[in-house]
This record gives sequence, C-alpha cells and structure tokens, in this order.
Amino acid sequence: MSRSNLFGRRIHIAGSVSMDEGVASEVNVRRAREVISALVAELVVLGANFVIPVDAEKTRGDGLPICFDWLVWEAVSAHIAARPSGVPGPFIVAVKHHKNEEQIPPAYADLWNAMRRSDLVEIESAAHWNMASKRMEGQARHGDVLVTLGGGEGVLYLANLYHDAGRPVVPLNFPLGPKDTGSLRLFSYGTSAAGAARLFQPAGNVPAQTLLNRIESHSKKLVDDEVRDIVALLNALDRPRAFVVRLLDPLHADFEAVENYFSDVVRPVLEDSLGYRMTVVDGNQAFDHARIDQDIFEKLHRSQLVVADITGARPNCFIELGYALGRALPTVLLARQDTQHPFDVATYAGLHWTATGTPADKQRALQNHWSAVRRRPAIVPTEPLIP
Repeated sequence: MSRSNLFGRRIHIAGSVSMDEGVASEVNVRRAREVISALVAELVVLGANFVIPVDAEKTRGDGLPICFDWLVWEAVSAHIAARPSGVPGPFIVAVKHHKNEEQIPPAYADLWNAMRRSDLVEIESAAHWNMASKRMEGQARHGDVLVTLGGGEGVLYLANLYHDAGRPVVPLNFPLGPKDTGSLRLFSYGTSAAGAARLFQPAGNVPAQTLLNRIESHSKKLVDDEVRDIVALLNALDRPRAFVVRLLDPLHADFEAVENYFSDVVRPVLEDSLGYRMTVVDGNQAFDHARIDQDIFEKLHRSQLVVADITGARPNCFIELGYALGRALPTVLLARQDTQHPFDVATYAGLHWTATGTPADKQRALQNHWSAVRRRPAIVPTEPLIP
C-alpha cells in the first residue's frame, strides 16, 4: 500500500465560531464539529502530525465551544492507536503560554495530563506579553498546512503567516461567522483561479481552483463526503519545498563532483526520505517573474528548507546563503572536503562531503547531519522589547 502524501506533515486546524447564534446556528456548528472530528481521525490513520494550541475553552449561550482546539485534542487522543508506525515525530506540537495550566477545562484535564507526559507530544511555550500573536507565530512556525474554518482577524493573521512562509492554506466554508472575514473570506478569495493558486499549490494537474470548489460545504452534503473531499485536497498538495543553492556552471572544475553528489545523495535524501521537493532555479524551468533574480529570491523566501552547497565558492551562493540565514530558514550547509570557507561561514557547522565512498554511506551521513542541525536556532533570535 502506497504511503499518503500527508505522512509526517503537520496539520494545523484553526478557527472559531461566532457568538451570534443567528450568524452561526447550532445546527451548523454541530455539523462543522462532526466533520472536524471525523477529519482528524482520518488524518491520524494517514500518518499526519498536528499543531494544536492549548488554551481555555469558552462557550456560547447554547453551550457550544467557540474554538475547535479541544475537539482536535479529543480526536487525536481517541485514535492514537491507529497511527501508522514509522511516522517521523513529534505527533503533536502543543503551543501554550504560562497561564494555560490553570485554564485547562476540567473535562480535559486527564486527557491533557496524559498527552503532556507522552513522548509523542512536544510542548512550546510562547510566554510573551503579546500572547495571541506570539502563540500564532509559534503555531505557524511548526505547521506545514493550515486548515481554517470560521474565525476572524486571527485566522487571517495566521493565513498571512503561512503564506509568507510558502505553506499552504486550505479554507473551509462552513457558515460559522460573517462572510467578509476569516475562513469564509479566504474561501471566497480562492474561488478565482489566481486566488486559489496563492492559497495552495497542487502537485498534479488538477488546478487549485477546482480542488477548492470540490470541498465546498452545503447542508445536503454528507459528513463522510465532506471528509473525503478535504482529505483528497490535502493529499493533492505539493510537497514542502527545499530550495537548492549550488554550483550550476558546467564549465567549472568542481561541477561534475557537485552534480554527482546531488544526484546520488542529496536528491534521494530530500525527496525520497524526507518528503521535500527540490527547487533549483537554473534557467531550465518556467518562471513566475520576468527576472530570474526575482524568481530566485521569491522561491528562496518561501521555502521550508534551504540546502546550500558552497563548493566552488561562487558569490551568488553566498548571497543566497546569507538571505536564508537572515530569514532564519532551516539551512543545511554543504561543501566538498577541503573547500576553503570565508571566516563567517567557517564557524557555521556544515557537512563536508567527499567524492569517494558508497552512496548509502553518504546518504546516511547527510541524514545524520540534518538530524543534528534541524533545530538550530536563528543566528540572531527575535527578542521582545518588553518581556
């Protein structure tokens, strides 16, 4: 059985329900919750991971929760036994702040205590003075795909964070709030071909606009059909992008060694083992912009990983490496053994590879290096003016 494209990808489900029961009826809210619960169960089976906030649970006059976070926690906990083996973790990244432990709803205290002690759960605390935005930034930093429903300015803020990072945004159109904001606004924006293409990029030939229209919700649509269509869209999303900075001049003395290393080692590790899609701007592909330099930096800016090989010491490689480090993108620095580095680069831990040895050994070395540096902090961390 082939592995789902969602295997190991972190899904972040975010949104809220209007307090006005005339805007978000009890029937529509209950239906949306049923879909989300079933969707999460299916995603667990497919090997997806999750980003889930930890917070209080506010309710409306009819007793229904405003947000979906604890519903997601419940669903992942109930179906954890169905998670496939071998999924790279953590299963859940929980984003909280220093007041959360006192705000856990009593109904979920046992669930949270069990999950927080699990090795499958990684906890990040966003204990900053600007709580809401900092928690959303933490959530967006860990998520691979944002799924929205309802909500307002917070959902739009999250969507912009994901878009700027080059990560897909999938809006659902459940009638849970005003039509001119939140997920409904995003869905309406995506009904045009240009808008849909900015929300997410499919891997196949089906246009983003078509995929978005397929998940349109309405009262006569069965819950199972809702879930099937959403999962199909998520499965159709293009893989996260790894931008490649490397020697591309075939006349350079080091070109053949670099080309062989990327063919035998880098591509199999990135695409086959880690699930990325390599992006190389070398003039042999269609461009999104009129200028190649603009295309390079647009794709570099919105990549989830940068692999920079500075063999040959080409000036453009250092410019692109500097941009990636300044943007705090996860960056793997490579160079052939005995490559001479400038001082600023020499102090940055990288992998020095050789042209000798078996591809399997070199692939293993690259994977071990990635495991060691994947959580490397930014060179200059962001610090609040007033902690």
